Amino acid sequence: MNEYILLITMALSFVITVVISPVIIPFLRRLKFGQAIRDEGPESHQKKSGTPTMGGVMIIIAVVAATLIASLWFNADALDSQLFLVLFVLLGYGLLGFLDDYIKVAKKRNLGLTSKQKMLGQIVIAIVVYWILRQNDFPTDIAIPGTSFEIELGWGYALLILFMLVGGSNAVNLTDGLDGLLAGTAAIAFGAFGILAWSGTPNVEVTIFALSVVGALLGFLVFNAHPARVFMGDTGSLALGGAIAIIAILTKLELLLVIIGGVFVLETLSVIIQVISFKTTGKRVFKMSPLHHHYELKGWSEWRVVTTFWTVGLIFAVIGIYIEVMFG
Repeated sequence: MNEYILLITMALSFVITVVISPVIIPFLRRLKFGQAIRDEGPESHQKKSGTPTMGGVMIIIAVVAATLIASLWFNADALDSQLFLVLFVLLGYGLLGFLDDYIKVAKKRNLGLTSKQKMLGQIVIAIVVYWILRQNDFPTDIAIPGTSFEIELGWGYALLILFMLVGGSNAVNLTDGLDGLLAGTAAIAFGAFGILAWSGTPNVEVTIFALSVVGALLGFLVFNAHPARVFMGDTGSLALGGAIAIIAILTKLELLLVIIGGVFVLETLSVIIQVISFKTTGKRVFKMSPLHHHYELKGWSEWRVVTTFWTVGLIFAVIGIYIEVMFG
């Protein structure tokens, strides 16, 4: 019966997103919350200018609503502390992204919060997360995927949480550059963690949350697939990045995030490699970074780039699930 409720949770989140989108998208358009396009970006993206952004609000509303409804359905007496934590991270990073988006649209430019302001907000949230975990005697060891080895980090676990939350939110944010790219790859990654959270000894609250995100993202794709009628903005991308990191932490699959979130890792590495190469040699390794823009400038259609990255994301997710199920 529980498996059916989990599917219903995903469906509920999907329906909520689809139902509220026709209301919120016109509202964002009336407020002139349109996306500003970078001048240095691909020329083909200029036609996207003015498309409503901050659509991540729809994702967050659907996830919070579906998660709370399903959690009360499973356990009407209490809401789990882990549920509070995942929602805190989602809303915390979502609010940070919302401020960034709002400044962008209010000033009609593609720069919102400064990098220092955004980083400070991300770090503060990560510190609060670590404090909450320590108050609940959360284990500070990590498992090496595919092996029986575990490493006790002690206080070093604080640095790992900081790296995962800050790095994860930024990596996912970098992936949000094409219609449907992030929504699709994130749905696959959250789905993989939902499966792993349910396998073995089920972590019900985390599973509910992960599948709520999957449903919301699939609902968002109805309006975000090419040609996009709305973008999620930093409101959505930062929230998703923080959310997938906290899921990996709570399920004790910290290092597996590198595999399941392989697309996000590749996108981030492409930016790092590009910057280092240009500053040290004056040459660019890629036509443009993040990586998805490189393939656009090579002549790939936007839809081809997106579906290829979805496929790669699916392969990474399957590999991650296989490693954990077979050797975890």
